[in-house]
Amino acid sequence: MITREQAEAIIRQQVVQAIEQDAPKSSTFLSLARKLPNMTSNQTRIRVLDFLPTAYWVTGDTGFKQTSEQAWDNVFLNAEELAVIVPIPEAVFSDAEFDIFGQVTPRVTEAIGARVDGAAIFGINRPAGWRADIITTARQAGNNVAPGTDLFAALYEPNGVWDKVESNGYSVNGAIAKPGFRAQLRGMRDEVGRSMFLANVQQPGQYTLDGTPVTFPENGAFETTVASLVAGDWSKAVYAIRQDITVKILDQGVIQDPSTKAIVYNLAQQDLIALRVVFRMGWALPNPATRLDANRTSCPFAYLEPASAVTTQTVTVTVTDGETVPAAVAGATVEVEGVRLKTNASGVAVFNLRAGTYGMKVMKKGFTTVQESVTVAAQAVTKAITLLAQ
Repeated sequence: MITREQAEAIIRQQVVQAIEQDAPKSSTFLSLARKLPNMTSNQTRIRVLDFLPTAYWVTGDTGFKQTSEQAWDNVFLNAEELAVIVPIPEAVFSDAEFDIFGQVTPRVTEAIGARVDGAAIFGINRPAGWRADIITTARQAGNNVAPGTDLFAALYEPNGVWDKVESNGYSVNGAIAKPGFRAQLRGMRDEVGRSMFLANVQQPGQYTLDGTPVTFPENGAFETTVASLVAGDWSKAVYAIRQDITVKILDQGVIQDPSTKAIVYNLAQQDLIALRVVFRMGWALPNPATRLDANRTSCPFAYLEPASAVTTQTVTVTVTDGETVPAAVAGATVEVEGVRLKTNASGVAVFNLRAGTYGMKVMKKGFTTVQESVTVAAQAVTKAITLLAQ
């Protein structure tokens, strides 16, 4: 008898003509934020209302009418680049029965989207030219909510996530949550026992909270150590593309190690081809002045903290004038990477920042503007700023 082992060499093995894999995931930020026209340079300027006029009552028939003013400010979108090179031996490329570049390109696009989400929403690996992320901005506005023991209260009741956004004059039009947060949300019930999470049980996957759609990013960019849920008015976050995702096939040149500058691959000498993918974009949170936020210190986003909130350090900025006997400068604008606070009567503004180096700008009408930087590590930071009268 000829056994299977003896005939193994001539037995045909079926191979499924497909690669079992998950579908590439898109960027959450790019799908929710508002897209502006493409950038024509590495920086785009947005004109933003900065100061609102005030009206005054006139006393008596011959009272004096007072004057007011209106002012505008510039907000900038700085294009930053994401790129990657994937080298492949020509022999491997020729022998493969699948289009390797066709398989790699969607995964690189997915990786780019994940990087954008991580930087813009959570501040993970944020490029130097970008403003502070959404979480950092919300934290300075006091829009962070501890989870507590009552999820319904943390989301909906006074000082909850929704209230933090609405109190600043915005409406929540979208929310994102970590994938594992579904279980907690499914347990929420109203006073008659109806689910507060699923809007329509006949349409599985159509998740809403208070009529607001909830997205659960699956590209791995949701930073669960920073937030459990982020909600807000996503139309207030804007972005513009300087260079859409472009793919180029290289067959000449060398690839160097960024640290040592040593040559890692020589494409021509080693018979290699390389897939190079490049993407450039910028984003901003213009936050124009409104009657509810004349100082532009609010934020259209709020977030629910995880069980263990991320560690931040207080950065206390004290602003004084340049007189012989320094006096506190109240009402000065302290801007840290796009996040604004006003100094109090003592000339103090307090930020809560994660570890990193931040650009700072301090300004007030009638004084020269001061630009500084502050580095945050493992302890509180104090910063003294002197504004000189113009």
